Formats: sequence, structure tokens, C-alpha cells
Amino acid sequence: MSIVNLKVPDIGGAEGAEVIELLVNIGDEVDAGQGLLVLESDKASMEIPAEVAGVIKEMFVSIGDLLSEGSRIAAIESTEKDSNNNTENGNIEISEVGYSEKDEKTEIFNDINVQTVDEEHSSAKEMNDNEDKAIFLDEQEKENIVYAGPAVRKLARQFGIVLAEISGTGPGGRIVKEDLHGFVKRNLSTTGAASTLLEYADIDFSKWGEVERVTRNKVEVLTAENMHRSWTNVPHVTQFDDADITDLEAFRAELKEESERRKTKLTLMPFLLKALAVQLRDYPNFNASLTDSGKVLVKKQYINIGMAVDTPHGLFVPVIRDVDRKTLWELAHEVAELATKARNRDLRPDDMQGGCFTISSLGKIGGSGFTPIINTPELAILGVGRSEIRPVWDGTSFNPHTLLPLSLSYDHRAINGGEAGRFCSGLAAIMTDIRKLIL
Repeated sequence: MSIVNLKVPDIGGAEGAEVIELLVNIGDEVDAGQGLLVLESDKASMEIPAEVAGVIKEMFVSIGDLLSEGSRIAAIESTEKDSNNNTENGNIEISEVGYSEKDEKTEIFNDINVQTVDEEHSSAKEMNDNEDKAIFLDEQEKENIVYAGPAVRKLARQFGIVLAEISGTGPGGRIVKEDLHGFVKRNLSTTGAASTLLEYADIDFSKWGEVERVTRNKVEVLTAENMHRSWTNVPHVTQFDDADITDLEAFRAELKEESERRKTKLTLMPFLLKALAVQLRDYPNFNASLTDSGKVLVKKQYINIGMAVDTPHGLFVPVIRDVDRKTLWELAHEVAELATKARNRDLRPDDMQGGCFTISSLGKIGGSGFTPIINTPELAILGVGRSEIRPVWDGTSFNPHTLLPLSLSYDHRAINGGEAGRFCSGLAAIMTDIRKLIL
């Protein structure tokens, strides 16, 4: 047997993920793959498993600790016979599981993408290190490089500051926190107003009866911040329409046996995803993002669609990649898999990155329509209400039809009303006659 140090593996580049739950204690016997703890980052909650089986001898973390890739979790006495560890002269050799030579990271940001490179992590070292390594950037991207560490980027995101608009005073032009503070002060002095938003007064509600104070988890707080920032910074317009899915529902009923044979439930979501892929191909402005303070429109040559999932732990938006290249059955399987991972808090940060467009479906929850908030930096989001049977006039009589409410919110800085109307009506037309998917 040997003592093995368990470390945080690759968690998709997440830095400072908080320990929100410990799943084992000292003396517990665990199997390989069994969960040790639950980490919560800015984007997701994730369970970190043990890489080997054995007995927990020491725990290096506690609730509230902030961990990154390579952080030590626990020491375990391995019971695996085929372990590569050995003992010499009675001394126990320590092996590192989940260790990465990329102990410390910084990030190079530009308005188009984010690259991660290795660097010393301590703040003192960060201030003195001039050797940032840019990777895989073309010439156009290099012109817009912005150097900033994770802490600065997070602070800028909270204030809604565009880093490209700031000149860094740190080594090599790096943006430091003092640059953000100075930027905010200059803007306040220029506008002559401390804030355009009023905060609620702190009220003691216990004066009128018994209350319970519940601290919101990180996912809920960050979701609220992101929604508030999007709503206040983006001019939202919402387009409403109904899709007649009478024939589509009949077609889904015909596929019931095939669905049971494949053990894959074919819901409306895969059809919506495929229809959206067609529209995003035909209307590329919806498959884009604004950069450089709105001066540049970045049109994406891939179609990745996020799917909002309501869970007891908060709202998560896993991303389904290359929707246009997958079959309905493949999408149905992936939709079910990602929804399950979201509810079980098994999503990794990579699972929720790279989206071009988001769909939020209330499904059976209810509601005939709503105004979804855009998941910036995307430019649009589709809200789907509950379908219902309503009488529809066919020219001679009223007949029952199944109608699906659609709500398309879009960024009016990049998309005009006419284009949004055509996008939404075209989407409804595809859902009405799914044969148009093959055109």
C-alpha cells in the first residue's frame, strides 16, 4: 500500500472554485470514482471524484476553501494492487493524482476569444512578471489583446467594464485593479452622477413577524448579477408568435415505438434545436456577438445552442455543440444527458461555454408567453411557452390546432425589427411543417 495525494483535476480552467460540500471524512473507505467533495465555480457545481480506491488518512480542505486545478484535497492510503507507487527503505513514496504542471494560471483576453497560458500565480509575482505567453492568436486578434488576471476580469465583469477600453499600468501593459478603480472614478466625475441605479433600503422585516434569512448560493447570485447586467446594458425587444405544431405532435406520436426501442424520449426540444439551426444559418446576425463597444460584429461559423435547465440548485445553461450536424435522435439523447447532469450538479465549466444562442422552455410549467433576458454576449434568446389546443379558422370553419407560443428577445443594437420578425415567423413555419428542415 502507498499514500497518495489527491488533487483537483482539470476543471475547465475554473479558478477559485469554492468547496460547498465535503462528501468524505478521515477514516472513510472510498472506491475509485467516488465523490470526495463538491466545488462551485462562477459557472457550475461539480463533484470531484477519487482517482484511486483506499482509506482517507488526511483532509487538506474545508467548507469555504477556494480551490483550483492542482490544489490538494486529501491523502489516501491506496488499496489498489496495481498501483505504480512503491516503498524503499521503509519510506512511503507519495504520488500525485490529478496533478498538473500548470499549477498556476493567468488569462489573456481579447474581444473575440480567451486563451489560457501558464504563469506564476501569486499577486507579487503577477505584478513583476512580464513574460505573458500569447498562444494561437492571428494577427487581427493580436491587435486587440487585453492582459488581465482572473481577479481583475471578475471585478470588471461585476462593474460591467469593457477591458478593451482600459489602458493597463502594470508590467507589459497588464490591467490591474487600480486601473479599474481609476476608470470608474473618471467616468463618475465625467457624468457628474454617482449612480443611475437606486438600491433598496435595508428593512428589518422581523418587526412584522417571524422571518428566515437564507443565504443564496453562488450560482443564484451570479445568475442574478448576469441578468441584471444584461437587462441594464442591452436594449431588449421581444417578438411574439405562435407555431402550429399539430402535425409535428402527430409525427412524434407515430415515433413512440421507435423512441422506446432507442430508449430515447423524443420531446419537442430536438425539433426546436434543429429549426433554430436552420434559422441561425439563414440569419447570421443572430449567430453573432458584439465586440469593441459595439463597433464590431463577430459572426460565428459554428452553431452551438444553450438550453436553460431549471434545477433545485439554480438555473444552468449547458451548451449543445454543432446542432446543425446532429440528427434528431442524437440531439434527443444529448438533451436528456445534459439535463440530468445539470440536476445532479455534474456539469463542468466547459459544458456551459461557447454558446451562440439560448433557448428557454417553460414546457409544462405553464404560461402563454414571457420576455426572456438575453444571455450576453449572445444577441438573442428564444422563450417557449406551454402548448395548448385552440380553435383556428381555416376559411370555412374553426378546427382544433395545437399552438406553441414563441417569444424571441433580441439585442436591438445589432438586430432590427424586420429581421427579427422574419426569423421568428420562419421558425414558426418550420415547426408547422417539419419537412422544411431538409431544405
